Amino acid sequence: MEETLYNIEIHKKSGEYLGKLYSDVDGVKEFKNDHLEKLLRDITLDMQLALEEFSNRSEFTETQERTR
Repeated sequence: MEETLYNIEIHKKSGEYLGKLYSDVDGVKEFKNDHLEKLLRDITLDMQLALEEFSNRSEFTETQERTR
């Protein structure tokens, strides 16, 4: 099954980059930076942290269900 986890928009205005990260879990997050590479790093890091947190919660729930 295919599922969209994130939608990403990136805009450049007056030399500054604005990134918008859309997800069903976290809603909309905005990131700003003067450098595109740093903006992409920030967005990627945020996505990694969110997915790790979700993975940890899923593992915890599975462990609890097994011990019942």
